[in-house]
Amino acid sequence: MILKLLIEKKRDRGELSADEIRALVSAYVAGEFSDAQMSAFAMAVCCRGMTPAETAVLTDAMRTSGDCFDWSGLPRPVADKHSTGGVGDKLSFIIQPIAAAAGMSVPSLSGRGLGLTGGTIDKLESIPGFRAEVPAGELRRRMQEPPYLCICSQTPEICPADRKLYALRDVTGTVASIPLITASILSKKLAEGAGVLVFDVKCGRGAFMRTRADADALAASLVDGARRLGRKAAATVTPMDVPLGRAVGNSLEIEEALEVLSGRGPQDVRGLSLHFAAQMVELSGLAPSPEAARAKCEELLDGGDALRAFRAAVAAQGGDWDAFEREKRAGVRTLEVAWDGPEARVADVDAEKIARAALMLGAGRSAPGEKLDLKAGIVLRKKPGETVRPGETAAELHATRADRLTPEAAALVRSAFSA
Repeated sequence: MILKLLIEKKRDRGELSADEIRALVSAYVAGEFSDAQMSAFAMAVCCRGMTPAETAVLTDAMRTSGDCFDWSGLPRPVADKHSTGGVGDKLSFIIQPIAAAAGMSVPSLSGRGLGLTGGTIDKLESIPGFRAEVPAGELRRRMQEPPYLCICSQTPEICPADRKLYALRDVTGTVASIPLITASILSKKLAEGAGVLVFDVKCGRGAFMRTRADADALAASLVDGARRLGRKAAATVTPMDVPLGRAVGNSLEIEEALEVLSGRGPQDVRGLSLHFAAQMVELSGLAPSPEAARAKCEELLDGGDALRAFRAAVAAQGGDWDAFEREKRAGVRTLEVAWDGPEARVADVDAEKIARAALMLGAGRSAPGEKLDLKAGIVLRKKPGETVRPGETAAELHATRADRLTPEAAALVRSAFSA
């Protein structure tokens, strides 16, 4: 096969056959095509698109480029949830434990953040002793015993085609392609073996998908791709103009997730968590209706079953909860950002500005491998709809390095608020 011909075919709006796509992915992983050639192909896809059938084949080819888990022998349904990422998004630490407590096995392969805020694994690593790397044999065992939940990092053996292709897309301006985004997300989630998948597609200033039209298109593509490959799936587009909850930052978000799991915490976090957990319950056949699924999830959340599942899953990976409680404020310096206007009702809090300020504090990374300040972040003392008075604290900045608590960071947070 000559890759040049496939590039030209896609450039000229042609539809590639399943055999052509599979051969292309296999040859690229084997090193038979150069990065320059594959970059040209990615650009052709970015400009010309792919049909849903092409996207499904590309997804499956990338999935089978490495190790895949098969849970067909498990007596419990296997399910997971994926979010496209947002500011203050700590929902995984609530949804997945509810799902596990409801009767599912949840093997959640997750990633680190690259951008304005930390990823799921970064947040969990703010718990002393937490071990993100879980060998395949251990993951298989843990899906067969309580709490039936493991949130761990993706191994190098999972979807090597996606790892190679994503690195190219990141530096060649081809990230913003819905077929390529779909294949990247789905290939990893399908490789973990989940039979049920729910997708939280964020939309707005603090999200990758800025417009509702793009978010709707991605949501539809993810569900279509999952169903074509034999999975049950659902997607919901959720707003990300305002940070989710009040905490933005790795350790701070774990704290807030624990509050919600304990029956407290912000209502927006609780509401979305119950929505997605209920979708997982219904699609897995563990409740006869959306209403029954929601009621079951509320019972598991309010009764403490989900909290116990989360604590047990983290402890099984070495996480020391006592040390987390002891050390979560150790060495942390804070800076309050006061409201400098007249008494007013907060109308908006710009998620992107809050995220950029959190990056300045050390809560996110601007380059792969950059070390995070896992205790850095921002706590919103005021959110839209709440009254703020002159001199009252609108937000609180956290960092372990005093030199990061700069007037520039404070000014950026202050500018995020409007009345």
